[in-house]
Amino acid sequence: MKSKKIAIFASGSGTNAQNIIEYFSENENVTIDSIWSNNKDAYVLTRAGNFGIETFVFGKEEFTNSNFVVEKLEKRDIDLIVLAGFLWLLPSNLTQKFRIINIHPALLPKYGGKGMYGMNVHNAVVKNNEKESGISIHFVNDKYDDGELIFQAKCTVLPTDLPKDVANKIHKLEYKHFPKVIEKVLIQPK
Repeated sequence: MKSKKIAIFASGSGTNAQNIIEYFSENENVTIDSIWSNNKDAYVLTRAGNFGIETFVFGKEEFTNSNFVVEKLEKRDIDLIVLAGFLWLLPSNLTQKFRIINIHPALLPKYGGKGMYGMNVHNAVVKNNEKESGISIHFVNDKYDDGELIFQAKCTVLPTDLPKDVANKIHKLEYKHFPKVIEKVLIQPK
């Protein structure tokens, strides 16, 4: 059986990307093929380099108005694209060609959509006195946070929690569950 190839898309620091890379590092059936970013200064590119993983940086024009990214991914024979803190909406030429999953730092459908990422989500959760938050892992279509849900995990939000406390709880859920869900998705038939 050929190794399944994952391309990770990230815009920032890349802690989730690194967690995924480490999780699959001993797995002969899964290869983290490449890291893709829309931010040439993203620390995720350094993290990828530390693991010897090839990186690609692209601009808005070549991402949304051409087949540049799609063709490169096809040449690399990518089985799954994983969004790990990638902030751009994906164009339909990408969503129609590849299986793509994303992790969102809230219990969708709450706190999803454009602009709802990272601390923006945690600030809103605390401001609205939510009793719980969590993560949602979902397939990606051409709308923000709208694809079919695959998995959710919850955590309690205490009345004394600050947004950074919620963020820490969410990160723990992400690190624990995201790689395992990716592995399950890879073995599911398309």
